[in-house]
Amino acid sequence: MTEKPISIRDVAERAGVSPGTVSNVLNGSRPVNAALAQRVREAAEALGYQADRAAALLRTGKARIIAVLVPDLDNPFFTSIVSALESGLRDQGYELIVASSRGEDDTEHSRLAAMLAWRPAGLVVIPGSDEFPARALIDRARVPYVVADRITLDPAANTISVDNESAGAIGMRHLVDKGHRDILIAASVLKLANIRERCAGAVSVLESLGLPPPAIVETGGDFTLASDRLAAWLDSNRQPTAILALTNFTTLGVLSALAERAIAIPRAISLIGFDDYAWMRARTTPLTAIQQPVQAMGEAIWARLKARIEGDASPPAHIQFQCDLKVRASTATPSHPDGTSTGAG
Repeated sequence: MTEKPISIRDVAERAGVSPGTVSNVLNGSRPVNAALAQRVREAAEALGYQADRAAALLRTGKARIIAVLVPDLDNPFFTSIVSALESGLRDQGYELIVASSRGEDDTEHSRLAAMLAWRPAGLVVIPGSDEFPARALIDRARVPYVVADRITLDPAANTISVDNESAGAIGMRHLVDKGHRDILIAASVLKLANIRERCAGAVSVLESLGLPPPAIVETGGDFTLASDRLAAWLDSNRQPTAILALTNFTTLGVLSALAERAIAIPRAISLIGFDDYAWMRARTTPLTAIQQPVQAMGEAIWARLKARIEGDASPPAHIQFQCDLKVRASTATPSHPDGTSTGAG
């Protein structure tokens, strides 16, 4: 004979509470006193109790699942957003499922269709393009959702992002204040509005001072492509005195291309990276970086999504956070007094 599966009643008996309290704790349906909640979790763990998600779905018609779709799981910024969101879900009774669209519209469509088949309680999407054609699937499914990081051409949903123009501007302003005039912007994919906005913010600083526009190289969306394109640009153009990288992958691409050419940072070229990770501070020459407030963004994503799940019908909110500049040793005054390079490509 097989053993009888552990039930909510068994957990309730061990914890000395009602089955309803166990359900509230494990499903997050109602707040429960912290001490009681801890007793319930300890009892469930001791008994090896596993909630029957399929049964819950049949009862309610909707799973207590939050689905997250990002363009690329290799990108540490996207996984940082997932991690920040996950910390907000803790003790809320929701499970998290994550998938990648690889930045392709067709893949985004198929992944969203698969996720929506689970009938999730809510959805977080970082679209792969400004057009975001798969949005129609979500609208038809009537699932509450939040668009993160990127603002699409039809921002009718709640959106959480940073002020990208300001982010580009603070990096460029720092370089100009250091005396740089010959500056290269390493962008990733210019068809994305957030990257174009970062470029626009950086260019606006130079325009406001009557300085010539910077060179801009589009590096693509992954490290290898970024490294190759930057290497090709450096080999065929005059060497700049500073580089402003607008994503974490372009930052890595710049570092790779400069290392291959034994170009010293910041003696020969100053560098500002984008996003701020521990490895940037652990280098021999720590990187000056534009830091996105990832934890605050994750908290805001969950707050807006939870409000929608609970029936909030207010107009969509478009929340923008400001980035910070973390100044470190990778930026310095250029060796040439007029801020331009004397080197040749």
